[in-house]
Amino acid sequence: MRLSRIIMALTVGVAVAAAPTAAGAAQPQPPVYPPPVAALTVGPTTIRLGETFTLRGRGFADGERVAIHVSISGVPAAAPAQGAARRSDGTTVAMANVSYAQAQPQPAPVDFDVTADGDGNFTVTYRPTRPGRYTFTATGASGRTATATGIVLPPRPTGPPHGGGNLPVTGSSVSTPMKLGGGLAGAGVVLLLLSLAWRRRGRFGMGSR
Repeated sequence: MRLSRIIMALTVGVAVAAAPTAAGAAQPQPPVYPPPVAALTVGPTTIRLGETFTLRGRGFADGERVAIHVSISGVPAAAPAQGAARRSDGTTVAMANVSYAQAQPQPAPVDFDVTADGDGNFTVTYRPTRPGRYTFTATGASGRTATATGIVLPPRPTGPPHGGGNLPVTGSSVSTPMKLGGGLAGAGVVLLLLSLAWRRRGRFGMGSR
């Protein structure tokens, strides 16, 4: 009789001790989400030299320090604009723009840091100083990494003077002196003929009395 009571008491004790653990296991556990994936965008993706990229990053940690590295490769080819001047004989000659030496700007940095805001986002501008393909790599202190690419084209050509196109036909620089010389020669011949006629008239007594 006493043994059965002891066994019953032990069973009740074990049940009471296991109840909190079972109750805790029955409670719903909060879901475990994977860390956000970092992303980087460049806008616009293609610009002309002198314009500016806007870099936008997201998915980084709150207030995280993000290092951005810039690698530059390739120079896109661009044909310069040309005009044509027309000669009096109908032939044309190409005219190219004359560029003057200017002070070169300081090269844009290839390494710089930004700080993400409370939502893990950041926005920063970048002004390239030479044409090419720009690859931006953003690496956070947490190890999250994202990349984006942009293209920088040469500046727009200004074109030839007076709006470009074919220049009006003004004739060769030699044609005007030749015309003037021909006119003077013709006038000389007329004067010479008049002088001879006047002398002949005087010889035959046909002059005025």
